[in-house]
This record gives sequence, C-alpha cells and structure tokens, in this order.
Amino acid sequence: MTATAPRLIAALPSEGRERLLLLGQEVQFPRGTRIFEEGRTAEKFWIVRSGSVTLDVHVPGRRAATVETLGPEELLGWSWLFPPYAWHLGATALSPVRALEFDARKVRALCDEDPVLGRELYFQVAGVVARRLHSARTRLLDLYGPQGSGPQS
Repeated sequence: MTATAPRLIAALPSEGRERLLLLGQEVQFPRGTRIFEEGRTAEKFWIVRSGSVTLDVHVPGRRAATVETLGPEELLGWSWLFPPYAWHLGATALSPVRALEFDARKVRALCDEDPVLGRELYFQVAGVVARRLHSARTRLLDLYGPQGSGPQS
C-alpha cells in the first residue's frame, strides 16, 4: 500500500482512517477485465489508484451502455454500503487498473464498531453518489432536454 491516502480516505478521522487502510489491499485488473456485474451481490469496493474503469448499464437486446468513466482517486462501487447490497451498474477496466480493494462486510463491521468513522464514511460515499447523480442528470439534459434547457448565462 502506498504512503498517500486517496481523497475519500484522507477525509476520514485519522484513527478510523488508519483502521480502514489496514483492511485495504492493492489489486490490479488487466484491460478488459469485468470487475462486477449489474444485479450481482456487492461484496467489495475499490479506490482507483491508476487507470480507468467504465461503468455501464444493461440494455435489453443491445450492448451495455457506458454511463461514466472513473479514474485515479475515484471510488469504484457504492452499492456495498446500502441494502440490498446489489450492484446498480456493471464495471470494466478500460485500461490496466491498480486499486485499493476493500471487503464490504469488514468495512461495514468497522463502521458499526466506530460510529464516528461510519458516519463520516457514509457522508463521503453519499457525496460521491450525489455528484454522480447530478452528472448523470446533466448528461441526460444535454442528450434529451429541449434546446436552451441548460443554465442561463
């Protein structure tokens, strides 16, 4: 594990941050690796250290549609934190990826043991979800909204 902590982890209280980092392990995914599938159980999550990952959604009768691309310092996977702990999207390594991998059950147990850490981790992950939702909404408006529906100058 490298000496610098990713942004999401760096925002956590120091004692809890150290305990969380002890649960992480470095992993690598070659280009093209399917990391997880939409609808399957979310048992892990990652913080991308290098490379990029595409997030996609299943479209019946068609190829999966890419909805976002993640890069270094970004959280890969948030479904592990919210019941029923099932992936909402799929993920594929767009390039070779190095990441910190965490076992979701162990992290949830740590959050139960340390409510201060748990609150802050939930807060940080909720912020990621909110930013991605806003970004998706903006992309949908760009694609399907009436002309001039964006912000006024």
